[in-house]
Amino acid sequence: MSTVITNIATLVTNDPSLGDGPLGTIRDAAVVIDGDHIAWTGAARRAPATDNRVDAGGRAVIPGFVDSHSHLLFAGDRTEEFNARMSGRGYTAGGIRTTVAATRAASDEDLERNLTHYLGEALRQGTTTFETKSGYGLTVEDEARALRIAARHTDEVTYLGAHIVSPDHADDPAAYVALVTGEMLDACAPYARWIDVFCEKGAFDGDQARAILTAGKARGLHPRVHANQLTYGPGVQLAVELDAASADHCTHLTDADVAALASGNTVATLLPGAEFSTRAEWPDARRLLDAGVTVALSTDCNPGSSFTSSVPFCIALAVRDMGMTPDEAVWSATAGGAAALRRADIGRLTVGARADLTLLDAPSHVHLAYRPGVPLVTGVWRRGVREV
Repeated sequence: MSTVITNIATLVTNDPSLGDGPLGTIRDAAVVIDGDHIAWTGAARRAPATDNRVDAGGRAVIPGFVDSHSHLLFAGDRTEEFNARMSGRGYTAGGIRTTVAATRAASDEDLERNLTHYLGEALRQGTTTFETKSGYGLTVEDEARALRIAARHTDEVTYLGAHIVSPDHADDPAAYVALVTGEMLDACAPYARWIDVFCEKGAFDGDQARAILTAGKARGLHPRVHANQLTYGPGVQLAVELDAASADHCTHLTDADVAALASGNTVATLLPGAEFSTRAEWPDARRLLDAGVTVALSTDCNPGSSFTSSVPFCIALAVRDMGMTPDEAVWSATAGGAAALRRADIGRLTVGARADLTLLDAPSHVHLAYRPGVPLVTGVWRRGVREV
């Protein structure tokens, strides 16, 4: 069955050959869905005949958001920690370790229920593709079950046994690295596409991160890196060296880091929800973009430092506080996220692409930044099926 969505005020295709500017925008447009893919885009007056017709009512249509960085396999929350931070009070509870304890104690059913809750929340806000990670179990059994559950809901599953050194190995980090690169990797690799490491002071240093990512590559997992979030460090350079798909956070960058990203294939994934929730320094998106770096925007949805599933919120933050234009932010949250997952079938509305698209209750995608906090998503199609 084919469906035309017509009377679109502004259609964002992310293909400059199809329309205006880098977003390839088409005014007074239509898009045709045939099965699970895009079959045609162009001016509404030229749309071919189809089995079904949807009137967009003069609204904008954009590609579904691609959230390429999230941590949704967890239990519990950290409300008290956030409240203390926002109230200027000291907080001495366990941080990530609090979530690790709650996640280990949760049943499989509880973890999956939590995951599907946040996936539904994200879908209603226009997210049609998401990546998610383990990293709150930190035992062989708990990491493997997190990935097993995640793999039932997405192809973009990331093994993050190297989130922090497990509390069980606090006195012997080398033994934990051996576990992450050995028995734990063996148990987790069948469920994952990616391997990630938190390369940061207090987590894993450059040598440890290289060993972990190299072991993952040997098992067929492609690298991603939590890089340069809290301090300057080796994470970005390591990501480029190992051809990681993405270096995520990228808050503290030297000129050499920016040059490395510009010369390689690694996407800089920026996560403004983390800076918002921790009152940290904003990443300088303008610096990266002006250097020619490919930039993605994602939520980093997690219970500790960025408890948002809203890509529109992150777009508004990126425009307001990170130097991005509305066009750049929308591209980074769609095509940029696809690049961070090394996918060519999503993040764009071109012939042959997957029919993942979002209808906004606004005439232009610019309203995502222009009207922050307003629930503008009024329709979502995923794989050609309307789900919102």
